[in-house]
Amino acid sequence: MLNIQKSYEDTEEQGRLYLVGTPIGNLEDITYRAIRTLQKSDLIAAEDTRHTLKLLNHFEIHKPLVSYHEHNKGQRGAELIDLLLQGKNIALVSDAGMPAISDPGYELVVEAIKNGVTVIPIPGPNAAITAIIASGLSTERFLFLGFLPREKKELHRELENYQFSLETLILYEAPHRIEKTLKAIREILGNRKIVLIRELTKKHEEFIRGELDEVIPYVEKNIIKGELTLIIEGARKEIIQQLGENWWNPLTIVEHVTHYLEQGLTVKEAIKQTSIDRNLAKREVYQAYHIENEEKK
Repeated sequence: MLNIQKSYEDTEEQGRLYLVGTPIGNLEDITYRAIRTLQKSDLIAAEDTRHTLKLLNHFEIHKPLVSYHEHNKGQRGAELIDLLLQGKNIALVSDAGMPAISDPGYELVVEAIKNGVTVIPIPGPNAAITAIIASGLSTERFLFLGFLPREKKELHRELENYQFSLETLILYEAPHRIEKTLKAIREILGNRKIVLIRELTKKHEEFIRGELDEVIPYVEKNIIKGELTLIIEGARKEIIQQLGENWWNPLTIVEHVTHYLEQGLTVKEAIKQTSIDRNLAKREVYQAYHIENEEKK
């Protein structure tokens, strides 16, 4: 269904949902607009009210505060939608950075849009973007993976999806899991350049740059603390060759095209890349892809 939102038209019938970016460490990174939005909102929904209260107290913002997190987002989300429809303006914040990015918020945005509520993003800090621009790795194209699965089998399966991705990869990880994750990346993706960033924008901010075969021993010998962001270079031609030039041999054309679709390519781009891999005419791949898809329906 077509949905056109004009964020700056006044609507008296219902409130607005503001998605407010907050500092990922250094409180000076908050914007004037974010402060003003928090000040004028009727209610602030926070992932952790105790954490957000420290931010509000620092800027002398005194507004009602309610929790909205992974474990109560169903019930609390419905309550927030009701308040928005009653005309209340609500600001949604996470503990750090932009809400709905590896944090609760997506579902609330979906419900707000379904109910015709105006959703307004208030830009602010983001750990993934902040980290990659200072990483020294390519920023031309990148994929954000969020947090990887914890279980070894699922972790390996997830990483296998990106063996041949040319894009720089960005992910978040916890200190107590970083060694295991780095070793899994080395096993599945090969010895790539990486940048491990801890305590981004904070007093003990640190960038650890090198190849996996250099960074893993460092992590084994040193205690890694703080919030972590990991940047991984995309697959180089020599890496793809090491992993197998004809990696796609076991795949049907549909599976081959689907592999690239899962990497974020359009159907047209996926068919083109598949034709290059297999040394086939694009029309031949196109026909085979659509015929096989039709047969499966």
